[in-house]
Amino acid sequence: MRNNEKREFLMTAHSTATLDDQPTSVRATLAAAWTSFVFLYAYVDILGFYAPGRVDDILDGRVFTFDITQTWAVSVLSILAVPILMIVATATLPPRVSRVVNLVVAALYVPFTAFNVVGDIWRTYHVLAVALELALLAFIVRTAWMWPRTRPSSR
Repeated sequence: MRNNEKREFLMTAHSTATLDDQPTSVRATLAAAWTSFVFLYAYVDILGFYAPGRVDDILDGRVFTFDITQTWAVSVLSILAVPILMIVATATLPPRVSRVVNLVVAALYVPFTAFNVVGDIWRTYHVLAVALELALLAFIVRTAWMWPRTRPSSR
């Protein structure tokens, strides 16, 4: 076969073959949602550095209305570590525990996430960011709530 024939064969075989669509486990779906949430959260903060005056405020030792101290840094790290750890927790905890933890943590993060709209100079940017984050949290709650059950085996 010449290159053109090979390319034509591959294109035909590729376009007519049905793609295999394996179902994704609830654990993988939730872990992916938490991963997306963490990436979104991080990139919103990183891109937020481009807001006028943001870096100056940080260099002056302030974030929003908070002084940048070790206590502040430990608090923020603790708050942000939770969704990061939810990726592993979702994949490793027993299903019943994972479901409850996902429901509770996602629900608790709703007001925390919504707070990020308050007082920012890039209002549209943060409204969009919070809307995307809340959509992911809603997806997590819905997915955990709808976690399929298995019927007990009758022996």
